[in-house]
Amino acid sequence: MKKVLRNKDKGTALERYVKSFFHAIDGIKYAVIYEHNMIIIVSAIVVVTLAGLYYNLSDYEWLFCIVMFGMVAGSEMINTAIEAVVDLETIKVHPLAKIAKDTASSATLIFSIASFIGALIIFIPKIIS
Repeated sequence: MKKVLRNKDKGTALERYVKSFFHAIDGIKYAVIYEHNMIIIVSAIVVVTLAGLYYNLSDYEWLFCIVMFGMVAGSEMINTAIEAVVDLETIKVHPLAKIAKDTASSATLIFSIASFIGALIIFIPKIIS
């Protein structure tokens, strides 16, 4: 099978990695500026980080928080990408488009709920004592 060249295949390996990095940064900028849920996620990350510093979290507690930061923010970015691709294909209301968008956003919801429960387990005992 012959390799099909794509736009991203131009340049040296280092140039491609640098371009990919900056494309990823552009995606983060877009999400933070235009996706209201990403603003909520970034705000929650700031609040949890400040609370974690105040309550002197253990290494394992920080590890949990950092992993959950990545899971929630990453799933929101994937959700945004899926919604954009669906909208690129059609702006009509279609049952399959709804399923794609709803299930993609539900992944973020599931990670957010798990994060919240984990945060309660970590912070409630610290707040009480």
